[in-house]
Amino acid sequence: MHLVTVATQLHQWALDFSGNCERILKSIAIAKARGASLRVGPELEIPGYGCLDHFLEGDTVLHSWEVLCELLQSETTKDIVCDVGMPIVHKSSTYNCRVIIHNGKIVMIRPKMWMANDGNYRELRFFTPWSKHRQVEQHPLPAMVRAITGQTTVPFGDAVVATEDTVIGVELCEELFTPASPHIDMGLDGVEIFTNSSASHHELRKLNKRVDLIKEATSKLGGIYLYANQQGCDGDRLYYDGAAMIAMNGQILAQGSQFSLSDVEVISATIDLEAVRAHRTTSSRRMQSAQSDPYERVWLDTRLDGGAALRIGEEETRAGEFKYHTPEEEIALGPACYLWDYLRRSRTQGYFIPLSGGIDSCATATIVYSMCRLVSEAALAGDSQVLEDVRRIVGEPNSTYIPSDPKEFCGRIFHTCYMGTENSSPDTRKRAKDLAEAIGAYHVDLNMDTAVTAVKGIFSIVMGKTPRFKVHGGSNAENLALQNIQARLRMVVGYMFAQLLPWARGKSGGLLVLGSANVDESLRGYLTKYDCSSADVNPIGGISKTDLKRFISYAEKAFDLPILQSFLDAIPSAELIPIGADNAVQSDEVEMGMTYDELSVFGRLRKVEKCGPYSMFGKLVQEWGTFLSPTQIAEKVKHFFFTHAINRHKMTTITPAVHMESYSPDDNRFDLRPFLYPARFDHQFHRIDTLAAQLPNRATQPGSEKTKVD
Repeated sequence: MHLVTVATQLHQWALDFSGNCERILKSIAIAKARGASLRVGPELEIPGYGCLDHFLEGDTVLHSWEVLCELLQSETTKDIVCDVGMPIVHKSSTYNCRVIIHNGKIVMIRPKMWMANDGNYRELRFFTPWSKHRQVEQHPLPAMVRAITGQTTVPFGDAVVATEDTVIGVELCEELFTPASPHIDMGLDGVEIFTNSSASHHELRKLNKRVDLIKEATSKLGGIYLYANQQGCDGDRLYYDGAAMIAMNGQILAQGSQFSLSDVEVISATIDLEAVRAHRTTSSRRMQSAQSDPYERVWLDTRLDGGAALRIGEEETRAGEFKYHTPEEEIALGPACYLWDYLRRSRTQGYFIPLSGGIDSCATATIVYSMCRLVSEAALAGDSQVLEDVRRIVGEPNSTYIPSDPKEFCGRIFHTCYMGTENSSPDTRKRAKDLAEAIGAYHVDLNMDTAVTAVKGIFSIVMGKTPRFKVHGGSNAENLALQNIQARLRMVVGYMFAQLLPWARGKSGGLLVLGSANVDESLRGYLTKYDCSSADVNPIGGISKTDLKRFISYAEKAFDLPILQSFLDAIPSAELIPIGADNAVQSDEVEMGMTYDELSVFGRLRKVEKCGPYSMFGKLVQEWGTFLSPTQIAEKVKHFFFTHAINRHKMTTITPAVHMESYSPDDNRFDLRPFLYPARFDHQFHRIDTLAAQLPNRATQPGSEKTKVD
């Protein structure tokens, strides 16, 4: 028995009810055109997953019902089973639901049972989990729906849908990741097709976890798994990376793109249900199935094969290798797609970045260039939505302009500025200019010494004292203040240029300012509060320095940008102090007292492995003990926690960053820890010192400061 099944990935936008409805209908139309009999969409696709506290508003639920009414009445949804997502209030509690519709009727409503409530997610803040497993109640429909369907109530709860030829079960996003996933019990009770509607965000090196779980579920259990996922930025820090897939019996049959500018993407597969039944003929599976508790079946009078036992002429979809991107490709594609969504939906005319000549702003600029490459590719491929957005952004909505050359398009929408002072080097100035020229950005070069002198002059007039750099005999306080003056003025000047550069070029509108502080610097607090790290959005705020270097090395060849090698060769430096008598360049790693590789390790242990100072020391003694003494490791751990603690307050004002790394210190959404710490950690550090003194020294090179980090 052959049938066609479909999973979708959509670029939905929180609270864009009209746009979301159009994209849902377009995906259904594509599915039907392919002969599909079942369409599955992403989680909460009607209002958009990222509504956050708007889910607490009655308006969000009301407008979701209004959109569902449009879907029920549309000719597009006829003769196909559709699985769509929306919030529903049942007995005064709001649930995250899937609504199964067919031919103008609601078949059933399946509320989510297991909530995502850690990391980036706060589902329990908005929704109630359905805790009545294998139980169904009747849900009274709103009057607007009754008038369309003629139904008064519909089944609401943990049930499955039985058609004439198969049984369909619903699983929602997080439920796949739980130890006792619903698909296990559903499969034992005869469910053959599992749908999963997801809003799973992108994180470096994360996709394989989803793929492995789906392959394992269908390999051991047997069955067809339809995984639909949101794609793009729907209004917050997360980028949802699509990668919709269809699996059967442990093999991936179809895969959607992980990074795409398309608003709607549909994947399909022609599958033989008999292959599922053959896979399930093992004796042990049959014994467990016979003992399983039954689900209530909601009967749907249709066949997914369209009434034909066999579709003549249709070739069954064969398994293939799943396509994974390397981390470097993920950095090139994920933030670039996010930036395109941010730009087109913000109704601005482009991006602006203070280009310092260092690797962080270089990486950010290269990601913008990657975005321009993706836009050009999509436009040349005839993507009408991309072309419409491009023409509106460049101020030519009624033209035939096509961004065929990414450098030319970059020159229209990307603006860079080197803001030098007397402490800046000719090398960084030249690297910034050369990079802007290589990618086609509109570049401005200026000196800020007059502004810096004016601010210092104000202080001198008021206080009667003139601060000096440390190399000129000043104190630490003077030295830090003089550096911060330069850094904060760059933010002020940057925003002025972002607002006025389009005007100066004879255009209208304004630019979004990009930040370029990486995740390790944020973790360490190695940035000035309200300096040029303060911006509208930070594409690299969730990426480690180590990964950024690998990305730049990749982009040098992949994007044909030889200039990038000079950024890799340069010593990371803020260039905020004069060069001293020793002619040594100001080094970020020297000033931080730790390497970027060490910071990545500290970050993962602190956040992902949930280590405090004492347990982090214990783990690092095992990892680093062959080349560092316990005392040396203790000093590194204590220094990290002290500097992290005294700078934690900076995370309360950090620029919204595209989430990419599992140890992001962003306290606005992801890392809910205090910002006022007992920074000396007296008890914890004393315990570390006591243990360090007792442990043997296993270091092969006592006194070595080199830390070997993968």
